[in-house]
Amino acid sequence: MVEIVERVRYSEVDQFGVAHNKHYFDWFEIGRTEFCRQKGIPYKEIEKKGFFLVVAAAFCRYRKPLRYDDCFIIQTVCREAKPKKIVFDYRLLSSDRSTIIAEGYTVHVPVNSQAEVTSLPQEFLSCLLT
Repeated sequence: MVEIVERVRYSEVDQFGVAHNKHYFDWFEIGRTEFCRQKGIPYKEIEKKGFFLVVAAAFCRYRKPLRYDDCFIIQTVCREAKPKKIVFDYRLLSSDRSTIIAEGYTVHVPVNSQAEVTSLPQEFLSCLLT
């Protein structure tokens, strides 16, 4: 599991100071990007080698609202890493870890530069699951 701390920015809230639901997927992406970086395979390197991880499905269950300037924790794990499918799970927690703010997942399919489904090499898959 990889954890990072984020803070709700002013541009991410509505007129009531509540984080808009679309930003939860941005925070999932931040978690996923950092997960890959900490596992030794930054997205930049994956793409340099000709692989692109397309989002095939995304889900978020909103439990508690986040408000402007709230600090929160993004937890990311790789649930499944197969040559043609990767699933990441996410959990957003309050900074004191007492409250689950949201939970979700994304499913990714690797494609090549021609947008054709392809298989990821075992070296990438092994890194994701360690």
